[in-house]
Amino acid sequence: MLETLLGDDVESSGRYLPELIYGANDGIVTTFAVVAGVAGASLSPGIVIVLGFANLFADGFSMGMSNYLAERSEEDYHDARGDGHARTDGKTPVRTAAATFAAFIVAGWAPLFPYVLRVEPLFPVSIAVTAAAFFAVGASRSLVTNRSWLANGVEMFVIGMAAATVAYAVGNLLAGVA
Repeated sequence: MLETLLGDDVESSGRYLPELIYGANDGIVTTFAVVAGVAGASLSPGIVIVLGFANLFADGFSMGMSNYLAERSEEDYHDARGDGHARTDGKTPVRTAAATFAAFIVAGWAPLFPYVLRVEPLFPVSIAVTAAAFFAVGASRSLVTNRSWLANGVEMFVIGMAAATVAYAVGNLLAGVA
């Protein structure tokens, strides 16, 4: 499918797929974890917005910088070994970090959407938007892989919603603490 859109350059278009999927998935999961935890604890929707955006940018930045450090560490490791390992895919630590950060921010916004725009009922709409985001990001992997869009979408949906369920359960369990 991507060949039709981009010509024969499918290989280079998928080169940042790991960073994009990792960033998007973690952005959705961790932001929804805040939403679900706050909802599970029956706290104010305003807390969702404050904690959600704090998480979105701080964790997104942290993920991007962690990606940068991981890539730099791999380069330094190969330099120290003197094995002449050079990247041939054109990726740099700065670009992989930027891809991870951007995917985190763009996809991680999804669970906050109903709270920012006050779309009632807030938490159920957030669940629906989050579920759709998981599926859409997962399905989009089929643009650069040979796997079915449905299989990719369902896989990411199931994994993401399992993590969201854990966050809600913990928030509910600790509701009396807040």
